[in-house]
Amino acid sequence: MAELENPNMMPNLITFLSSLLEEVAESNDLNCGFKAQKISVFHGLTRPTISIQSYLDRIYKYANCSPSCFIVAYVYLDRFAQRQPSLPINSFNVHRLLITSVMVAAKFMDDMYYNNAYYAKVGGISTTEMNFLEVDFLFGLGFHLNVTPNTFHTYYTYLQRKMMMLQPPPIIAESSLSFGKGRSLKVVHLCFNEEESSHQKQQLAV
Repeated sequence: MAELENPNMMPNLITFLSSLLEEVAESNDLNCGFKAQKISVFHGLTRPTISIQSYLDRIYKYANCSPSCFIVAYVYLDRFAQRQPSLPINSFNVHRLLITSVMVAAKFMDDMYYNNAYYAKVGGISTTEMNFLEVDFLFGLGFHLNVTPNTFHTYYTYLQRKMMMLQPPPIIAESSLSFGKGRSLKVVHLCFNEEESSHQKQQLAV
């Protein structure tokens, strides 16, 4: 989409995606004691010291993939979460899922892309681990990599709308209506049923 080529758009999108994934990860961290969660190759022994925001900024800076790849990576993460309910996104696996989803999206979307060794260096892991992560991610998706224009537009529109909702409200005159103080917007990560033409939203399996 032309909007993604806007130099001001992508940094805002990266920031929003980071906050979205951070909220999902923190929520699943709290729920880990109530739901059975399987340990996978994406699961680190400890939480990475680098924040999700800084990690995604690093990927955006060095991956050199098309802007659309980050939307497609988000689609893949949502599909992965739906297909693998015992592997919810949390603080221990979100970084590896991020670098893997962007790499797979770049390979599927772009005519030119870097090899696994390069993405491993960007992600701070070994090439061998990157290879294992890619295979597990593909099987976790059931090799469902195709993203139709309608699906892409649905996810992009959702992200764009949520970003607009979280922007600071414009300054209004004192005589204008006030909506009250202390009211905040809570980001809710939604997933979409791609098999329905209406793209009705469902609550993310966290």
